[in-house]
Amino acid sequence: MSPSPHKLLHLAREGGRSAGLAPLDLGARVREIRKSRGWTLEQAAGRAGLARSTLSKIENRQMSPTFAAMRKLAKGLGISMPQLFSPSDSQRGEPRFNLTRNGRGEPLLTPTYEHELMANGLSRKQMLPYRTRVRARDLAEFDGWVRHEGEEFLYVLTGVIRLYTEHFEPADLRRGDNAYYDATMGHNVISLSDDDATILWVTSLL
Repeated sequence: MSPSPHKLLHLAREGGRSAGLAPLDLGARVREIRKSRGWTLEQAAGRAGLARSTLSKIENRQMSPTFAAMRKLAKGLGISMPQLFSPSDSQRGEPRFNLTRNGRGEPLLTPTYEHELMANGLSRKQMLPYRTRVRARDLAEFDGWVRHEGEEFLYVLTGVIRLYTEHFEPADLRRGDNAYYDATMGHNVISLSDDDATILWVTSLL
């Protein structure tokens, strides 16, 4: 499969519509992380549980990985999913500032969420903020728990959501409600509203 003209990552919702894609060169990002660890393609593919040919195609933008493959990649590379989508930069020791205008974040589509990643112009961030439209209406739409390194803050912008966590009772949250939790604990969010709820997530990258 040849890459799209703008090197866009396509994650189509299973059984649903396709949508805007993240203009991040994921292949270059994966190669950069792999080489920074001194790993060969074979070593990195083995750690991620992927075929060497699959990893090579991803790095060379010859295929767009599935969400499941990206989770394997992040785990194999020893990073969180948000870190996988954080571009690097070469500006070290300079004052840090990044402005993201409304609606100008980097879109990322998953089967259950529509994310808008913000502050993408900075690397080495200690936190990753992103706005999310929650499309899932049932816990069964998830392929198991979402879990990753760090801690996470969730703030409801519109609508009503139900936050499921691995060790606590489900919590229903409305506009203005918020939650802070250990992101290594399994967690998923569904929308209880007629319209998709929207939330602000801030994930620590430490």
